[in-house]
Amino acid sequence: MYDNPFASVHTMEDTRFIKGITEAINGEYSAIHCYTHLFKIAPTKEEQSVIREIRRDEKRHFQEFVDLYIKLTGTRPTPRISEQCPKDYCKGLTVAFKDEQKTVDFYLDLSDKATNPHIKDSIRRIASDEQNHAVWFLYFLTKNDCRL
Repeated sequence: MYDNPFASVHTMEDTRFIKGITEAINGEYSAIHCYTHLFKIAPTKEEQSVIREIRRDEKRHFQEFVDLYIKLTGTRPTPRISEQCPKDYCKGLTVAFKDEQKTVDFYLDLSDKATNPHIKDSIRRIASDEQNHAVWFLYFLTKNDCRL
């Protein structure tokens, strides 16, 4: 038969891990919506371009977590917005920066709970992307003289 790379997932504490995946789905879903707003109000083409790329990453992360959730539970998640995005650009950048930083630690902790090496590596790659996003948001905060 086929080798299922997700088979070892069942050896970990499923409930806590699935709860973490659910939080990740909601966080990515919220980020997608917030970054759509930030893209629309970004003051320069450079900022729009970078935010568009970050949003693409978040959509990819969202799909990876949804796919994992389905493999683990056999059901589709119902994503919901877990945090509202401020209307003000600087406040939105501040929320985005802090959220991306917090998410890096959350994803690294989540990856440590995975026993399957493929899942562990996937979540760590996503955490790396989130750190890169935080750097961009910090750059835009500085560039626009925003206060944290």
